[in-house]
Amino acid sequence: MNEEAIRFAKKYLEDMLSFFGLNVDVYATSEDDEVIELSVPSTHLNGFLIGNRGETMRSLQYLTSMALKSKEFEMNRVNVDIADYKRQRAHRLEEKAEAWLKEVQESGQAKALPPMNSADRRTIHKLASDYGLSTESEGEGRDRHIVIKPEA
Repeated sequence: MNEEAIRFAKKYLEDMLSFFGLNVDVYATSEDDEVIELSVPSTHLNGFLIGNRGETMRSLQYLTSMALKSKEFEMNRVNVDIADYKRQRAHRLEEKAEAWLKEVQESGQAKALPPMNSADRRTIHKLASDYGLSTESEGEGRDRHIVIKPEA
């Protein structure tokens, strides 16, 4: 059933991209049987497909996920990455996060980070635990952010 869900998601995204005149082969995998990873290769439409701060890409991800749900596939969580945008962005975030985490370790003072989306917050939570620090998400909606705290 999972292979069928992956094939469906791949074809659905490729069909959506064809509406923009883009005929590409989307690379589709699932490493943990929970999330379908769809990778769109780099093209002349990268900026358009990624959109402002990744909003168009998240919309493509959401539509693909909803299509899987409507077909009643058990596996319907999807991650769409265009031209490795998310992977590169995550790498840059990790570099920033390491500086923040070292700052909290050295100062012993809590640090509130700027608001960020849930995927970025998850990255920070995971890294902080590797440093032996605790984190807490605060705020609502677009103002939701992380506070890094030294371990008590």
